[in-house]
Formats: sequence, C-alpha cells, structure tokens
Amino acid sequence: MTMELYGVIGLPLAHSLSADYFTRKFASEGELDWREYRKVELQTIGELPGFVADHPELRGFNVTHPYKEQIIPLLTSLSAEAARIGAVNCVRVEEGGKRLVGHNTDYEGFGAALDRFLLSERPRAMVLGTGGASKAVVTLLADRGFDYKVVSHSGKGDLAYEELSEEIMDEYRLIINATPLGMFPDVGSAPAIPYEHLTPDHYLFDLVYNPATTEFLRRGQMRGAAICNGQTMFVHQAEASWRFFGKL
Repeated sequence: MTMELYGVIGLPLAHSLSADYFTRKFASEGELDWREYRKVELQTIGELPGFVADHPELRGFNVTHPYKEQIIPLLTSLSAEAARIGAVNCVRVEEGGKRLVGHNTDYEGFGAALDRFLLSERPRAMVLGTGGASKAVVTLLADRGFDYKVVSHSGKGDLAYEELSEEIMDEYRLIINATPLGMFPDVGSAPAIPYEHLTPDHYLFDLVYNPATTEFLRRGQMRGAAICNGQTMFVHQAEASWRFFGKL
C-alpha cells in the first residue's frame, strides 16, 4: 500500500482531538501501516504551500482556528457549500498537491448536533463570534429559519457584548459559543455575557469540545440552562470530512 498522510492545521493545536480520533479509526480498520493523521501547527497560513510540497503523500487535511477563512486564497477551488459559507474546515489534496479543494463540514456537523440538542424547539438564537466557525453556524441557522443575532467585540456583528441586557437575554434563549474561549488549555476563559440573566429556559451550545464542560457551559448549568458541548458536532464533521476526502 502507498503511504497516505492526513492531518489538521491550525494554531495552536493542543486542544485538537482529531489525530486521536482518526488514529483510532485507522487502527480499527487495520490501516495504521499505511495511513497516518498528524497535527500540523503552522505559524502562518503562508507556510501551507511549503508543507504540501514537502509531503507528496498528503491526501487531505482538516482546518481549524485561525485559518478557516485565511486558507481560501490558497485553494484551487471550493465546494458549493464552502463558497456559500465563506469558510473551509477540510481540504482534499489532488494530483500530488497541485490541486487543493476546500469544503465545509462544520455546517453538517453543527446541524446534526443542534437537532439532537433542541429536538423540535426553535428558540431565537444568539451567536457569539464572527470567525470561520460562526459563519457555518449562521448559515445553518438561516437555512433552518431561525431568528438570530451575532454578537461580537469587533463591530462585525449585530450586537456588542455591552448591549446584552436582561431583555435581550430573555428574548434570545439559544446561545451558541462560536469563539475559541474556554478551549484547552485556556479552560478558565468564557465569553463575556451576563450569565446572571440565564434561566432554565435557556439553551447553551458550545462548539468547543475540549474540555467537555467549558466555563461557558458550567456557568449556564449553574443557572439551570440546558447545555451541549461540541463533541457530537466534532464527530459528525470528522466523518463528513472523511467522506469528502473520498474514502467513504
């Protein structure tokens, strides 16, 4: 068998469980002798072409913070889904690295996890953050007909954190953390929302999956809110990425 290399690029990658997930997957299918999945920390996205050129055995890779948007100019083409969302979290490598095709599986993963979390509920949603992960989230919410607002420190959203009054918190009962705050190893951080206004009628969804209970979720749980971490989303997007790589 010809050696096949896969991986995840980002910075930092201490939190990422992708290598563990795919290594277990390859082991269960008896493929560890010829398939490998690595963490690849790139200090800048400009290092990607050199990495691809140096690894002709590379067949595909996932993309995480902060490169889901920055990678797009370096790609040969995008799937219709990635072009519509404006962010990429997996790339198929073709023709020995000459072609890089970007796709977004966060959309599918988030949708599967949200359905499991909410069942038939459709509360108004508040999305924290405006990065690549947030773009997949808001695209799915719009497609599903959710009423939502985006919250940001940067001015790119609909609301600033300072505007989150008790009335707004009462109105938007689904709160989605699409920022890296709380991600390992920075486990003590959390988005700056007024947690004192959370109630048992709120739903808190964190895209972060490591740790399993982030500070954001812990504070919501203390107020009686329903909580969901990013583990289900992670598994669904990983399997969707594998299908995109052409192996399932």
